[in-house]
Amino acid sequence: MVHYIIFCIVCQVIFLLNNIFGYCIFELFLPYLPNVTSYSNISTKNNMVSIENLAIKKNDSEFIQSSLYYNTVQNINKAPLIIFAHGFKGFKDWGGFPYLYAQLAGDAFAVLSFNFSYNGVNKSRPMEFTELDRFARNTHSIELNDIKTVIDSAAAFADKYNIDIEKIGLLGHSRGGGVSIITAAKDDRIKALVTLASIAKFGRYTDEQKKRWREKGYIEIPNTRTNQMMRMNISLLNDIEENSERLNILNAAAGLKKPYLIIHGKEDLAVKYTDAENIYSSSDKSLTELRIIENTGHTFGVEHPFKGTTKSFDEAISLTAGFFRKHL
Repeated sequence: MVHYIIFCIVCQVIFLLNNIFGYCIFELFLPYLPNVTSYSNISTKNNMVSIENLAIKKNDSEFIQSSLYYNTVQNINKAPLIIFAHGFKGFKDWGGFPYLYAQLAGDAFAVLSFNFSYNGVNKSRPMEFTELDRFARNTHSIELNDIKTVIDSAAAFADKYNIDIEKIGLLGHSRGGGVSIITAAKDDRIKALVTLASIAKFGRYTDEQKKRWREKGYIEIPNTRTNQMMRMNISLLNDIEENSERLNILNAAAGLKKPYLIIHGKEDLAVKYTDAENIYSSSDKSLTELRIIENTGHTFGVEHPFKGTTKSFDEAISLTAGFFRKHL
């Protein structure tokens, strides 16, 4: 007991120093931390829901930033766990995502959101792309390994937060939807899946783009919101081509033998709704539902910074909650 108290004090000191001096302090102590470490608790405006920030150890030098939204009302029933995967040029706290988590947690789910480890943001500045070198080195295989690490971590905190790890659902947006489809098809721990505006394939680049990519060893894409040029190294293209079978989203959808809800905006300009139709065409129709929401786009009308919800976003949340209530 004394050792545990001392350990907790040390952890609090580490995180206090980290908040003062930045991300590097925390990294120094990573090899000595448990697989999941809680470093803060914040109540939302809805006092039924609390947020616990968790550091999920990936290896001895890296961790995955995550947040657990859970209902604080006493309930004898354990809460099903929904794990959320963000998309390309995204992060767990983007725009309306925290609103989404809070709504689901208020509906008696626990929601674990996380940042892919090479998404380009870090704990000290969680809503800015300050690690463009890591963003450049990201691959789909890295993201698949990240989401497995996150799923693996659930057992470490399930009892503390009254979570039923026999009832885990995946929820993915955009590129995170593709990662979620592949993961759900392979991982028996996942009992249900919902995707929002999911891509149907990772290889979304023209021959001309791939030619320039190979010539330069990288390509750059603009982030119109931040006015940054974001580099992607040739390792991403190599990953797509060398692991084409593992990264085939439509094949994964075809092999998915669990309940699946596809939600997509009809006016999505980033990922056209035909991607949703293609995924649905590949899937088992006895287990899959397709919902196209009219007059809305890739983020269902919400923005970053968050300026409030929309009718379309609330509809997507309601469909998601209802589906997971039914199947988890």
